[in-house]
Amino acid sequence: MIWLIPPYAVRVVTAGAKTVPIADPAHTIVGDVGDPTAQAWLVGWGGHALTNGLRGLWDTNAFYPDKYGLALNDSLLGYAPAGLIGNGVVGAVLRYNILFVLAFALAFLGGYALLRQLGANKVAAAVAGAALAYAPWRYGHDGHLNILSTGGITLALAMLARGHGLSFTRGYLAERVRPGWAFAGWLVAAWQVSLGFGVGLGFVYVLAALCLITLIAWLIHRPRLGLRLIVGDLIGGLVFTAVTGYFAYAYQHVRELNPHVTRDWDYVAYFSPTLRGLLVAPQSSLPWGTLHNDARTALGGVPNEKVLLCGYALYALAFAGLFLSRWSPVQRLLLLFGAVVGVLFALGTNGPIYRLLYLYVPGFDGSRTPGRLILWPTLCLAILAAGLVAHLADVARRGAKPKWSVGAARLLTVPLLVLVLVEGLPDLGHPQTPAKPAAMALASRARSDHGLAVRRQRRPQRPTLVDRRFSRHGQRCGQLHHTQSSGDPRRYGDLPQRAGLGSVAPARHPQRRPAAQPTPRDPIRTTA
Repeated sequence: MIWLIPPYAVRVVTAGAKTVPIADPAHTIVGDVGDPTAQAWLVGWGGHALTNGLRGLWDTNAFYPDKYGLALNDSLLGYAPAGLIGNGVVGAVLRYNILFVLAFALAFLGGYALLRQLGANKVAAAVAGAALAYAPWRYGHDGHLNILSTGGITLALAMLARGHGLSFTRGYLAERVRPGWAFAGWLVAAWQVSLGFGVGLGFVYVLAALCLITLIAWLIHRPRLGLRLIVGDLIGGLVFTAVTGYFAYAYQHVRELNPHVTRDWDYVAYFSPTLRGLLVAPQSSLPWGTLHNDARTALGGVPNEKVLLCGYALYALAFAGLFLSRWSPVQRLLLLFGAVVGVLFALGTNGPIYRLLYLYVPGFDGSRTPGRLILWPTLCLAILAAGLVAHLADVARRGAKPKWSVGAARLLTVPLLVLVLVEGLPDLGHPQTPAKPAAMALASRARSDHGLAVRRQRRPQRPTLVDRRFSRHGQRCGQLHHTQSSGDPRRYGDLPQRAGLGSVAPARHPQRRPAAQPTPRDPIRTTA
């Protein structure tokens, strides 16, 4: 969808007037050459840290000699294993582009899994997954992999709900409890937090609120819980808490080292969107990007942080889902309440309640972009839309003959899925990655030459034909072999000593007298 459909979709929309080639994922990068290249480096730094036992993980070379430079941005540490694959600029760009595509795929999968667990059918769950993965506002962050990586949130919620036997349609069923799924859900939640607090901070507080609500419900109804589920929740919850605390300590420590990273209210106001932003798409949206040029200009500076369009199709489906839905009226009202509160938070200084987060909830005074909280209204709207689509499928099945029931349901609901997918088509830029700087190329060549010289120093030398021919002359042969084994001092100089190595001592032949020892001024060493 991200790499193949948009080029052909552009040709169809423009009647062939505009041709867009398929991007080369090894030499072009999604978005621009600013933030995406920096985040490609972050993934590579994580892989470098893994190969060195995580020593110096937070003290990056980018801000040397400052400490905790990695905490000045979302670390993307959860992607560190990908940094072990490939090397060099091409490897960094290729794996970043692959992660970019997988981030959308995981967002779709997480939304689909969550709605299936809540009780939606397959098409309805796909509608929710498409709305969460391809919402137009997300393309305003095409250079922010940390913000696009939201699939772990919905996937963790789906796994936790499945593990605890919870759904919207069936409620709590003890026979559907799966402790393994619950434990795995905590691990996925911890992985999501390891990507950074850009969206992870809100996820931590939402998950804490859901745990509190679940605890209160348990105290009221007192359902019987199995020992395995309790143990899984305790261990998984401790892992999640430890990971969250580890990253929270790093981010808090870098704030102590750099007090200026705290965002004042006026600075947050510059990045805060308005209600109009809910109807405006970013430039990278294929259906709406060009049409909304004037609307984006009217939003003011940094428009990509102020465009909040979740999708007109999603708005319509969610609104209808308030009246026709598979979900209960109470569930619909709660989802509506969550969507409204989420929007008010996403408005930042232009809303009435964001100041509460800024003043009283730890961590939010370090965030400058409240508009990214639009993720949570999008989730509530996607669940409402899925409830409508599931209800329409039920109506179609009841109104058709049994042998036509499945076809009738698909005929009514699949076009709604296609509508959401079409509105979510991107028109992403793929600029050529800049060439490696000359200084970096020189350093790489020097490093290669250094390694070659060290290997030559350490490689044992076999006696040559000249050695064998003159082996009867003793001292002369020993001196010749000594020179070949140790290398030419004019060529290698003190490289073995600088590399922490010594030269190989000359071999002894039975018919040969020991070679003369060099004087202290001789640059060739015969012992390590």
